[in-house]
Amino acid sequence: MDLPIDFLSTLASQLRTPALAFLLGGMALAALGSRLEIPEPVYRFIVVLLLLKIGLGAGIAIRDADPRDLLAPALASAGLGIAIVVLGWLVLSRFPGLRPDDGVATAGLFGAVSASTLAAAMIMLDADGIAYEAWVPALYPFMDIPALLTAIILVQISARRKGGGRRPMIGMIVADSLRGAALSALALGLVLGLVARPDPVFTDFYEPMFAGLLSLLMLIMGMEAWARLAELRRVAHVYAAYALTAPFVHGVMGFGLGYLAHLATGFSPGGVVLLAVMAASSSDISGPPTLRAAIPSANPAAYVGASTSVGTPMALLTVPLWIALAEWVFVF
Repeated sequence: MDLPIDFLSTLASQLRTPALAFLLGGMALAALGSRLEIPEPVYRFIVVLLLLKIGLGAGIAIRDADPRDLLAPALASAGLGIAIVVLGWLVLSRFPGLRPDDGVATAGLFGAVSASTLAAAMIMLDADGIAYEAWVPALYPFMDIPALLTAIILVQISARRKGGGRRPMIGMIVADSLRGAALSALALGLVLGLVARPDPVFTDFYEPMFAGLLSLLMLIMGMEAWARLAELRRVAHVYAAYALTAPFVHGVMGFGLGYLAHLATGFSPGGVVLLAVMAASSSDISGPPTLRAAIPSANPAAYVGASTSVGTPMALLTVPLWIALAEWVFVF
């Protein structure tokens, strides 16, 4: 495999996807001085609908799974999300000139999951005839929510320490974070998908609107990213280097934990590959609006730029690597 050519091809393909195209379109409008504005209440409404849809879909998928089969992979997913954010925070905090909130938000996106990368990996596994459990895609909220929550908690702990006063209480911060609009919507969708029967409204209402709402969201993110691009120019090389290497490091972590789950519960080789893919990916749907709402001080040009422009193509490029590794480890 010619890695430079494959990477450029993947990057060109990503530039044509609606999410990234609208993100770049928003940046172009802002650069040209456009007066286009999307009111903040409209933005918040879009975020709520998108995150409700993601939560509902995950809850519906988990509802039909055997909890005994799901437990070990779910715990591994949650541990991965938290570990990736903490590792990224420790790495990025060592570079002078990086704003702490930008580094934490970037680590948060890389700890969370890209639904589009996961979908692409599933298509590749299906094409190769590699089986995986039907509920494996529903693992992503177990990685996604802990990762985003960890990033929010790290920022809140830092803010409270700078403000002085008593030592911040982790339990209080977790409760405050979960009451935030973005995570509340995601968690509510997950619970409703599990305990209710929202399948008709999910299929008839949320799914048809998803792509259009996502494009508007990325347009808003693009305009805001351009407005704050000047803050990023001094340290852009650090984010680029992080985004190029993180998918490989995180994917190895995911593959290793997936293999341990395989030994403990018989987790399928295809499931191990998908866990590695989720760990290697960085969020392109749930993460940006959640962090924009919860960490408004962070610059979207840093965390969205690193994740969507570099991290997503690299994560897609690593999918054949995890498949090849699984074929070598499991000999199938």
